[in-house]
Amino acid sequence: MILQHIADGILSGAIIALGAIGLSFSMKILRFANFSHSELLTWGAYFALIFASFTAAFGPGLGNPVGPFSFGWKFLAALVFTAIATSALALVLHELVFDRLRRTANHMTMVFASFGVALLLRHLVLLLFGGDPIYYSNALQFAVLLPGGVRVMPDQVFLLGVTIVVVVSLHLFLTRSRTGISMRAVSENPDLARVSGVNVASIVRWVWIIGASGAAVAGLMYGMTVQLRPELGFSLILPLFAAAILGGAGSLYGAVIGGLVVGLSENLSVMIIPTTYKPAVPFLLILAILYFRPQGLFGERQ
Repeated sequence: MILQHIADGILSGAIIALGAIGLSFSMKILRFANFSHSELLTWGAYFALIFASFTAAFGPGLGNPVGPFSFGWKFLAALVFTAIATSALALVLHELVFDRLRRTANHMTMVFASFGVALLLRHLVLLLFGGDPIYYSNALQFAVLLPGGVRVMPDQVFLLGVTIVVVVSLHLFLTRSRTGISMRAVSENPDLARVSGVNVASIVRWVWIIGASGAAVAGLMYGMTVQLRPELGFSLILPLFAAAILGGAGSLYGAVIGGLVVGLSENLSVMIIPTTYKPAVPFLLILAILYFRPQGLFGERQ
């Protein structure tokens, strides 16, 4: 029983970690808590649904024996499509809303604006796709039996592998590329980075692209393990913030570790408390983190 809860916690923590990476970067570089970030997970999941519907209608013979995208080129193509589409949506929001407010408004105005954008995005999904739960596929999957009697779905194993690849790729991007190094400079001191020749506006766009891409992948993965619904991202808003705050704003590996801690704590908590109280666990984590270590595990005290 314990091993099964740990396995489930790691798998759900991987999804939370992917979504928390972009939120953590937004808090550090964009310098405001973006509550609309969770809705990008929802849109990523529904963009994948559009891709699945398109390939099913115009790609006869492609097949999906164990799931909508599992273990093949269709899954990888869906990842690329959802990342590009969600990044485009994030850049539109940046240009139309957040960039204009950033020039004239204060921090709290940006936060309240993100609430409004979140409501708009959620109800737009409801308008376009309806409120009924949707599944990517009705294909039956058989659980894989691991040592210790742990059972996981094939898609969940692939999910963990994709998470590792994404995190390693982001690490190489942030440490080896010129853009990644510039992002780290902007996160530390935007004014000093600007006078040093860094194009801060371009770096801000990259933050939106990276955050939206991670959210898109997380939304697709979450949609593969559960059902799609307009409240998909809203149900993850507290775990995302808990992971980002626990790891420390702007820390890649902090967001990953924070996501795993949140996922494990949620799934292990059901052993001692009723399942209905499970959503309260991330909220309690946020309170504990802010009280004992506000800068997070890997953040720096300001």
